[in-house]
Amino acid sequence: MSKMNVYEATIKRRTIRRFKQKPIPFETLKKLVNAGRLAPSSANLQPIEHIVIDSSDLVEKVFETLKWAGYISPDGNPPLGEKPVAYIIVLANKKKNPCNCERDAAAAIENMILVAIEEGIGSCWLGSIDINKLTDILELPEHIKIDSVLALGYSNESPQIEEIKDSVKYWKDEAGTLHVPKRKIDDILFYNKYSEG
Repeated sequence: MSKMNVYEATIKRRTIRRFKQKPIPFETLKKLVNAGRLAPSSANLQPIEHIVIDSSDLVEKVFETLKWAGYISPDGNPPLGEKPVAYIIVLANKKKNPCNCERDAAAAIENMILVAIEEGIGSCWLGSIDINKLTDILELPEHIKIDSVLALGYSNESPQIEEIKDSVKYWKDEAGTLHVPKRKIDDILFYNKYSEG
């Protein structure tokens, strides 16, 4: 079986919130972190660090600090038996760069998401986190700040892209399939100058 190219992985990428309960090998998780490590970094200061979580007790504790799919809550929450099997906690080391690290984190996360797709792994990038509770669970020092959480597992759903009509809100149909509205390329692409449509 041939591997997909980067563009194919980008097109195939969907946010996943229902996962098979199959463990992800640690070497695969380490590969994702390595992809994140090699992402662009402002001034090459490299403040982004990661904690891989895959032990079942910690996975459950992390889950309890996350808020899922606000538009369709609570239907967007992964149900029992379909929760993530691993997480990568994305951290900003303020001793490496005391300024904003969001761009560095985002570049690292996108690298990890695309490599996960290539490995057959679904992901959900979460920024709605009980930061204080998760900081306590992970016993993080003061200079280490949580940027976001990447939830991982082999996908147990197939969200569908829809052309945006009246709303950006994603929704589920009667069969439980998630539909995600996206703007058309002609609505976001301008050539040599910007023009309002």
